[in-house]
Amino acid sequence: MSNIPADLKYTSSHEWIRVEADGTLTIGITDHAQQALGDIVFLELPEAGRIVDAGEACAVVESVKAASDIYAPVAGEVIASNNEAIDAPESVNGDAYGAWLFKMRADGADLSGFMDAAGYLAEIDQA
Repeated sequence: MSNIPADLKYTSSHEWIRVEADGTLTIGITDHAQQALGDIVFLELPEAGRIVDAGEACAVVESVKAASDIYAPVAGEVIASNNEAIDAPESVNGDAYGAWLFKMRADGADLSGFMDAAGYLAEIDQA
């Protein structure tokens, strides 16, 4: 059973979204996604300053099994990438919710269309 924190939002492509106190968004991949990928060996993350569209592939997670695109959940500007995770990609396997991938500024982004923990659990249980 995957760990699914209740305070996050989730996408059907297995990204999680945390709204920070300053309104910025922190993005990572779910515990379910890292389990499916297996041992993560490489991360390619977007540079700060990059403008992304909602649904745009903007990062790549590579494991011993496959490479998987990571999508921007909303349109906005990338304001930071997790260099510690780039240097130690296996940290995503160890703590998928602690090893965030990138942060975005997306003023006024509507997150109501994303799943809560119960919705995400129902989605992965159907898979």
